[in-house]
Amino acid sequence: MGGTIMFEPIDRRSTCRPYAFACWLLSGLFAPPVLGFATQGWSPQPSLPPLDAFHGVLTYWLSLSVQAGVLAAMVGISWRLQRGLLAPDPRLGRVLAWLGAVYFIVAVARIAVGLALPEAAPWFRMWIPALMHVVLASFVLTIALYHRREQAALW
Repeated sequence: MGGTIMFEPIDRRSTCRPYAFACWLLSGLFAPPVLGFATQGWSPQPSLPPLDAFHGVLTYWLSLSVQAGVLAAMVGISWRLQRGLLAPDPRLGRVLAWLGAVYFIVAVARIAVGLALPEAAPWFRMWIPALMHVVLASFVLTIALYHRREQAALW
C-alpha cells in the first residue's frame, strides 16, 4: 500500500454552507433581544422596551443566563457548521425534527392566542420572548434538516 491513500478526507464545508448561513442568520436574530435585555437590566435606556418586555416567569439573572447560554450554543453550532466540523447524524436529526416541530407549533400557538384573545394572560402577549422562541425553534429545525439532509423527506 505504499503511497496510496485509503480514505479521502471529508470536506463538509461546501455542503454545510446553506445551513451555516441560516444558523448564523438565526443567531443574529436572537442576539439583539439578549443584548437589549442585558442593557435594560444594567443601564436602562428609554429607546428600548422596558425590562419586563424581555422575560417572563424567570428572574432577571436566571433568564439572562439562560438566554446568553442559548446564544453561545447557537454561535458554537453555527461555527462548527461553517467549518464543516459537525458530522451528520440522521437519528439526532429525527429527534431534533420532532422536538423542533413541536416547539415551533407551541411558539406560534402562543403568539396566536396573544393576538386572538386580548384578555389572555400576559405571558401570551409578551412579544419579544415569543418571537425569540420562534427563532430558536427555527434554529433547531435547521439543525435537524442538516442532520437529515441525505435522508428521505419523511420525519
